Amino acid sequence: MKSPYLRFVEEQMRARRYAKRTIEAYTYWIKGFINFNHKKHPNDCHNHEVEAFLSFLSNQLNVAPRTQALALNALVYLYKFVVGNPLTLSLSFNRTKNQQKLPVVLTKIEVATLLDQINSAYQLPCKLMYGSGLRLMEVVRLRVQDIDFDYHSLCVWQGKGGKNRRVTLAKDLVSELKTQIELAKVHFNKDISKQEYAGVYLPYGYGRKNPTARFEFGWHYLFPSTRLSADPETGEIRRHHIDHTVLRKSIKSARIASGLNKQVTCHTLRHSFATHLLQRGTDIRTIQEQLGHTDIRTTQIYTHVIEQGANGVKSPLDDL
Repeated sequence: MKSPYLRFVEEQMRARRYAKRTIEAYTYWIKGFINFNHKKHPNDCHNHEVEAFLSFLSNQLNVAPRTQALALNALVYLYKFVVGNPLTLSLSFNRTKNQQKLPVVLTKIEVATLLDQINSAYQLPCKLMYGSGLRLMEVVRLRVQDIDFDYHSLCVWQGKGGKNRRVTLAKDLVSELKTQIELAKVHFNKDISKQEYAGVYLPYGYGRKNPTARFEFGWHYLFPSTRLSADPETGEIRRHHIDHTVLRKSIKSARIASGLNKQVTCHTLRHSFATHLLQRGTDIRTIQEQLGHTDIRTTQIYTHVIEQGANGVKSPLDDL
């Protein structure tokens, strides 16, 4: 059970329209910070305690750089918006210096083998992660109206970093997507007839601007949950999208069943999408746009997979 203080922090983040996963992550690290300081109130802590906590994460727990950065972001938020006493910009702590991992990439045959082993109920979202390079949360948050069959593309709204983009859609998935839309329509027709149904969740106060939109089919999720649930913010009855964890578990089970020795996750399908486009000669700027990367250097990591391996540097052993 969360403390009243942590519940207050959560309410503040919801009021600022933070994503559910961000709220969960920030709350986790704020709680960890409070426990590290023997439950001393954050109002009585500041730069020194934050520096000690971040150094502890690096020295004792040996967390990854991104994990340490996430903890820092949580505490920056806490002191800026909740405590009202922002941290200094020159914090001194031991930063984690683990080297960034190179992406794990599957061959086309391995992708086909993996997808074939995935539970049929979750094959389509996994195919979209590979076929369109979508992130896990981007695929589960797709809405019916985001599918553009005329131009064979998908619209991704408020992706990582709050960016919108349009990505390619495999023509082979058109039939499956239309079937999925019909399945979503069955849930919609059943829900819309219930008096207690409050419509689908709409982002950023759009529901206030267009009160009827939450009852329009196009706004409903492409991959709806199997059951209705109460909105954590309002308590209203809605049908959310499928939980992202079911796709993670499906990928893990499929990896084991297919006998792949590589460490495969949902993001591996996105990595494979980018690498296979490069192998086909697609311009790296185009791949950057498809992936939604702000910095081209983030996209260039996929060139290392190709240029440092079989398609690039030739081993001198092959000349013997």
